[in-house]
Amino acid sequence: MMIKAGMPVTDGLHLIKKQITSKGFAKILEKVINDVENGQFLSVSLSRFKNIFGELFINIIKVGETSGTLAENLEYLAGELKKTQQLRSKTISALIYPFIILIATIGITGAIVFLVLPKILPVFSSLRVELPLSTRILIAVSHFLLNYYLWIIGGIIALIIAFVLLIRIQVVRYYIHRVFIFLPLVKKIVIGLNMTNFTRTFGLLLKSGIKIIEALSITSDIVGNEVYKKELRAIAVQVEKGESLHSYFESRSSLFPPIVTRMIEVGENTGKLDDNLFYLAEFYENDVDEFLRNLSTILEPFLLVAMGLVVAFVAISIVTPIYSVTQGLKVK
Repeated sequence: MMIKAGMPVTDGLHLIKKQITSKGFAKILEKVINDVENGQFLSVSLSRFKNIFGELFINIIKVGETSGTLAENLEYLAGELKKTQQLRSKTISALIYPFIILIATIGITGAIVFLVLPKILPVFSSLRVELPLSTRILIAVSHFLLNYYLWIIGGIIALIIAFVLLIRIQVVRYYIHRVFIFLPLVKKIVIGLNMTNFTRTFGLLLKSGIKIIEALSITSDIVGNEVYKKELRAIAVQVEKGESLHSYFESRSSLFPPIVTRMIEVGENTGKLDDNLFYLAEFYENDVDEFLRNLSTILEPFLLVAMGLVVAFVAISIVTPIYSVTQGLKVK
């Protein structure tokens, strides 16, 4: 907005720095301002902090500086980053309620097993009646958890650490991401999110004036899924050899849905590839958003029923033997 209003880049950066609350980011901006004031391009200075700003951000600013469209490119970038953030927020919001139900179920069950059962178990042991199967199962589970809970917690922590360490290995991460692409339910979300990210980023880079091969290379670095990273790098190689985008996508129909192939084909033939990519980004964003909302709505009653069944099983297992004893006393 400041560049569009005619303000010099350095003045705009100084004004932004005054509004920054993060001390760490303010220090980074201070270094950027010093570089720009010493005659360095903004994109060159930002490239020193690639882990903060990212390839997409830096390259679009670079193109804007060389073509004289910095204000427009920043405006496009701001809009697309906002849409990406909104999609991420919607994805997280859709999963919060099922996660809360799951935690509540574990919490209630854990409280009964660790707080209530230890006080009731001596009573069950003193009863001279045959305990119901559900009660015997509950007692066995309770004994196991009470005796080995440290081992169980240690095992869970070890598994989490092992998973985090393994997922840092690119080969392992690639195969994990590949599994996600073919899992029922998860498949639709993963493909939808990656198509949104790919088409939006690729379209933005092309609209900014970046060449198609370079745009594919940058997009491959930004896409989070390792399978799509590999495919986009392979596409860049094939396009450099003269192959069209849509023909490559057509040969990878399990990763790139037919609508993507057809829209890209139309874009290549009409010279409106960037517009068609933006259309696809909107299409997949809405599709993922609707799917997540429906999934959350469908999962809620199932999770509530599951929680109810767990609590009911525990309650029946505790109440049934007590009820049997009281009935026996009434008969006597």
